[in-house]
Amino acid sequence: MFVLIFILVVVGYILYKKPEDLKNKSLPDNLALKFDKLWRVAQEAIVDKKYLKAEKILLTILRFDEKNATAYNRLGIIYAGQKNYDEAIECFEIAQSLENSPSSLHNVGLIYLETYNFKKAALAFEQALSLEDSLPARHIAYAKALEGLGKEKAAILALEKAVEKEARPQTLRALGSLYLKTNNTDKAQEIKEKLDSLRSDRLTIKQNRLSNSSATTKKIEM
Repeated sequence: MFVLIFILVVVGYILYKKPEDLKNKSLPDNLALKFDKLWRVAQEAIVDKKYLKAEKILLTILRFDEKNATAYNRLGIIYAGQKNYDEAIECFEIAQSLENSPSSLHNVGLIYLETYNFKKAALAFEQALSLEDSLPARHIAYAKALEGLGKEKAAILALEKAVEKEARPQTLRALGSLYLKTNNTDKAQEIKEKLDSLRSDRLTIKQNRLSNSSATTKKIEM
C-alpha cells in the first residue's frame, strides 16, 4: 500500500511528462501521429486503471522504439499497481539504464520499500536525491527506508528536509512521532504547536468563507 501512495505522488509528473522520444524527427508524420494517439490512449488507460489495455499499448510502442525509457517507466507503474514487483523493478531498472532518471530510481526504491528491502530502498532513494532533491516525497520515502533500517536520527533529518520544502500535516505528524521515539520531547512539542497552528488557520479560513457566503446570500435576498 505504501508504494502505491508514493507512486501516485510521482506518477503525475511521469505520466504527463512529454516523452523526448515521442516525436522522433526520423519518423514519417503519419507514424508520429499514430504514436501520439497511442500515448494518449495509454495515459487514459492508466488513469482509468485499465492496466491490461495500457500494457498492450506500451508493449506495442516498445516494439517500434525499444529504447523508450518513458514507456518502461509507465510499464513499471502498471506492474507495481498490480503488485507484480519483480516485473516492475525490471522495467524501472531498464528505464534507468536508458535514461538517468530520478523518477526511475525513486520508483525502484518504492518497490523495495513495499517488499521490506530497506537497505536497497535507501540506496535507490539516495541515488534519486543526488539527481533531484526538490520533491518532498523523495525525502519522505527516504526517511521511511531509514526508519526501517533502525536509523531514526537519519530519518529525522530526511523528514526535516521534507518539511522545509512543504510543511504538510501528515509529514509533520510523522516527524513528531520520530521525535517522540528518540525521546526528543522539546522538538515533539514544537511540532504539536505547529500542527495546532495549522488547524487554527484552516478553521479561521473556513469560518471566513462561511461568513462571506452568508453575507452574499443576504445581499441576494434583499
